[in-house]
Amino acid sequence: MSLPKPWHEIGQHQMLPQLTHDELVRFDMVGQLNTFAAQRLAPRVRTAYETRVVNAWRMRHGHAPKDRHEVADAMAPDADYRSWSLVRRNTMEMRQHAGRRVMLRQARELRDRAAAFNAGANTLQLDESLPVPRYVSAVDTHLMPGGYAAEHLQGDVVNPANYDAGLFATVGGSAGPWNDAAGRALVNWLREQHPDFRPRRIVDLGCGVGHNTLPLRAAYPQAEIIAIDVAAPMLRYGHARARALGVDDVLFRQEDATHTSIASGSCDLVYTTMVLHETSHDVLPKIMVEAQRLLRAGGLTIHLEQPPYRGFEPFEQFMRDWDGRYNNEPFWSAMHETFVPELLERAGFAPQRIFESRCSAAGAGSAQEDFGRAPSWYAVGAWQTADGFAATGEHGS
Repeated sequence: MSLPKPWHEIGQHQMLPQLTHDELVRFDMVGQLNTFAAQRLAPRVRTAYETRVVNAWRMRHGHAPKDRHEVADAMAPDADYRSWSLVRRNTMEMRQHAGRRVMLRQARELRDRAAAFNAGANTLQLDESLPVPRYVSAVDTHLMPGGYAAEHLQGDVVNPANYDAGLFATVGGSAGPWNDAAGRALVNWLREQHPDFRPRRIVDLGCGVGHNTLPLRAAYPQAEIIAIDVAAPMLRYGHARARALGVDDVLFRQEDATHTSIASGSCDLVYTTMVLHETSHDVLPKIMVEAQRLLRAGGLTIHLEQPPYRGFEPFEQFMRDWDGRYNNEPFWSAMHETFVPELLERAGFAPQRIFESRCSAAGAGSAQEDFGRAPSWYAVGAWQTADGFAATGEHGS
């Protein structure tokens, strides 16, 4: 079994919470358990399915499980599956418990540190009147109490600090020391596919704490970058984190990704990274419409996610669906069954300018966002044209 990266190798910055020896060991234990579940237990689940479960289902129903839902019914009583699932769920609970103990102990210190970094900066723009959508405020995403928008005290940054510090342990360091593998994978894709692309304005919709915003700043230093999110705590922490890392020219703005104040036709790149699966299914089309509105002719919108379910066998779909059932990801399953190119076409993008692609994580870390599944990034997006819809066209690959 290959070992995960220890927590002390996380990228160091002044907004990072300080851990005692025991707190650090707890995070390392989470990483070890996740690796054990991925490398030792997950293969046993497949073996159980192929050697026992399929045959038993066929004897009862006269056919193998037809889809991930039938696979889930067939696997529910299996001891190997239940063991893998139990360890995964427990590691998520342990990661949140360990993180919250650290952050709540330092809540006021972290708040004051963020306030000091953010003081006087016009690059952090919060809007107290903005309603936080229920699909954000009412979900304890990843089992994190209160989710991304929770505020325990004035100027709070507890949950984003928990997210920043704990993510490294959850993925065993596979997203890199700065937890930014998706952003770097996007940069790699742009450089490989469009080496002459020189964006002047970039918009990151659903930026969170800016993990996947800052790689775009490093790659395109000439561009204006606007990072949008609805959650004030994430923006406070993300802006302070960026300044702690020496980045003081990214604008962090509190707005809804479905309706921003950015001028129409003013952007060259509008993107999301691992955001759509945490977004209400009813909101997805609105995000695509907003991206279409923002882009100038020749501009690009691109969205990075884990691969959609289509193209995978029912068992693989079932395993990838775990987060939708047991990790407080209520929109996960619907997102991975959605044909995003169709949403882009409905939003007004010309069909022949819409593409789907697999993004190589080479050089950007091999992020295993789904624990035991083969790491890969799925990129879907479109180029804006001057005349909007075209009469004919095929989705590229």
